[in-house]
Amino acid sequence: MARFSERVQAALASTGNDKAFWGLIVSDADTGEVLYSVNAGRYFMPASNAKLFTTAMALATLGPDFRIRTTVESAAEPDSSGHLQGDLVFVGRGDANLSSRVIPFVEHAERDGPPEKALAALAEQVVKSGVKEISGDVVADDSYFVPERYPPGWGIDDTVWSYGAAVSALAINDNYISVILRPGATIGAPLVYSAAPWPGIYEFRNDTLTSAAGTEPKLRMERDPDSQIFRLTGTLPLDAPARELQLAVTQPAENGAAVLMQLLQARGVRVEGHSRARHGDRNAEPQTAPPMHVLAEHISPALLQDVRLTNKLSMNLHAELLLRVAAREKGAAMTMDDAVAFATAFRQGIGIGQDEVQLTDGSGLSRGDLVTPQSVVQLLSYAARQPWGADFIASLPVAGQDGTLENRMRGTAAAGQVHAKTGLVEHVNSLSGYATTRRGAHLIFAIFGNNTGTHGPEALHAVDAICVAMVEELASHRETRAARSRINQRPAGGDPEPSTGTDLPVK
Repeated sequence: MARFSERVQAALASTGNDKAFWGLIVSDADTGEVLYSVNAGRYFMPASNAKLFTTAMALATLGPDFRIRTTVESAAEPDSSGHLQGDLVFVGRGDANLSSRVIPFVEHAERDGPPEKALAALAEQVVKSGVKEISGDVVADDSYFVPERYPPGWGIDDTVWSYGAAVSALAINDNYISVILRPGATIGAPLVYSAAPWPGIYEFRNDTLTSAAGTEPKLRMERDPDSQIFRLTGTLPLDAPARELQLAVTQPAENGAAVLMQLLQARGVRVEGHSRARHGDRNAEPQTAPPMHVLAEHISPALLQDVRLTNKLSMNLHAELLLRVAAREKGAAMTMDDAVAFATAFRQGIGIGQDEVQLTDGSGLSRGDLVTPQSVVQLLSYAARQPWGADFIASLPVAGQDGTLENRMRGTAAAGQVHAKTGLVEHVNSLSGYATTRRGAHLIFAIFGNNTGTHGPEALHAVDAICVAMVEELASHRETRAARSRINQRPAGGDPEPSTGTDLPVK
């Protein structure tokens, strides 16, 4: 233990980390005994470590096999000529995987087909149901819960990019538009771009230029809050490879309705009306919905598969939807406040006090989130004991192998031995999960760095160094006690036991 402590202190005292605030706790997964602790009861911003609370809660309340049904409905069936009287309604219930993503996730994120693939399949089903003409509108209904697009504590800069996409019960392609930029044919020509899914309600203004080969790229994307206009400016060299910008959709339901209408029209369906959205109203009295005819449906992958995606790739929108769906299904929660209260009650039910965790969202993107390292270890200990515990552990990134840890700790003793969730926002670096040491000890740990600065990778290197030291140096309390017992039982004046090349841990 002494050597581990020395290595931790050296990592945290190194240049660039010495001004930060650090918290760390390591416990024996088998006995629950704390092996090492620094500031474990203090508050830290968790960043994406908050997803651990969300995904464990979703598995515990909904179950690993829970699935979400997305439908396209109408009040009437099409007549014999294919005419549909009234609106066509696209109903979302929080499925985060209406895209072309390949599931299950194995080692890398993969796509199969265009990003609107799932929506195109729904359009095909509508056509096969006999619809040829719609007299009303194409309506996207995300009233499954009240659409509060941005949780408290998200920054305005977050909402421009895919990681800060608006939250809605309808999420097409993770609620972002992929824009591919390529140099023009000659110097001074505008850049060539393509966008998918093609933005039904958005407009692109391309004010870019192709610069000379070898020059520095200078690209900029501008959009005012809630504006439907994206303005691309700047330059890209003639010899530059294609660049991708993942631009967040701010009105998911409205955009989804427009894209669905385009897909239907491309398949020969005539739409007399327009595309629009139908949102939930927190002040409306509950009403019994009229019977509807289902013309198309999409069934999500099992919840466990989405948990795996959420944890491996740190998907913010997926975590936000898991929070809301669990609260809606098991607590009838319609608002974000109700969803947060549901999650708080769950944590209290498993013994984590309200003064240990204060979360205002499900993903950890909020700068208002606070947790203690000891609360994270308590959650991880709870999760490991559940019937789905092994699957939960397997959903976390593996050091040096996959997910957000794929390129970290490679070639070290920690590679393949650490399963942990990363967390990174400005001035925050965190890592929490499970580890197996060289001596066979099973550990649960949480490492938090706050106020880390933004000038280099020092904080990340410190976290990784602690993990490597943990795997190389730590043993379980059981082994420590056995070692002490052997030392105490030696005859006075006797020769020491032969060295194994590894220092005995000393508390």
